[in-house]
Amino acid sequence: MNAERLSDCVNLRRPVPHVALITIERPEARNAVNAAVAQGLARGVDVTEADVDTWVVIVTGAGGKSFCAGADLKEVAAGRAMTLRTEQGGFAGFTHRARDKPWIAAVDGFAVGGGCEIALACDMIVAGETAVFGLPEPKRGLIAAAGGIYRLPRVLPRQIALELIATGADLPAARAHQLGMVNRLAPAGQVVEEALKLAAQVCACAPVAVAESMKVARVAADYDDAALKQQSVMANERNARTADYQEGPRAFIEKRAPRWSGR
Repeated sequence: MNAERLSDCVNLRRPVPHVALITIERPEARNAVNAAVAQGLARGVDVTEADVDTWVVIVTGAGGKSFCAGADLKEVAAGRAMTLRTEQGGFAGFTHRARDKPWIAAVDGFAVGGGCEIALACDMIVAGETAVFGLPEPKRGLIAAAGGIYRLPRVLPRQIALELIATGADLPAARAHQLGMVNRLAPAGQVVEEALKLAAQVCACAPVAVAESMKVARVAADYDDAALKQQSVMANERNARTADYQEGPRAFIEKRAPRWSGR
């Protein structure tokens, strides 16, 4: 199993072919974001985006009690708030970073504040049955400005999202799953295993076709049909230039599983 230290607090492993598992490793601080976490996640995007053999990325938190508790308030109180972000990625070096590869958040325990925003910045969420989401910033006189206040209404019914934002209340994983925010529930402690199952299903598809499809799907709520049609045409043209575009139909005709190259 290949491993790479992305920073003092972030580790990357490759548990199975084509899947990168990135772990925030500050369990003593509930995996709260400090400068090392932000730099590590930013580096994780750099590494996985540059690697043609990485097709899916999973991000999780160590310890099982917290996915991420958001910003480390000790760092904020010490005047180091700006070290918790990067110019390209925003908060945690991640929440506003452009990415082509699909990311899955594997959430055990608490994903609150900036931790919830990291999960919302991913494309899919697998959560433990005892996991909890929330944007408690207003309770502290703050705003969830790292994407939470506009991404939450995209993945939840509007009225529910507005209530959660206005009250800072917790959202249990089972309810989040019922409402469509969470893709899959797993027993506590087994979220990475469930995320790997989801990643395997993604990896069964042609990686460039997935990436190009995701580019359009991610902005589906931001443009009208005419603009989205044009983006779809461009995505299809880019995909048509890959070897996998030929491999898919060939495998179907030959009645065998496709052998994707990602190229």
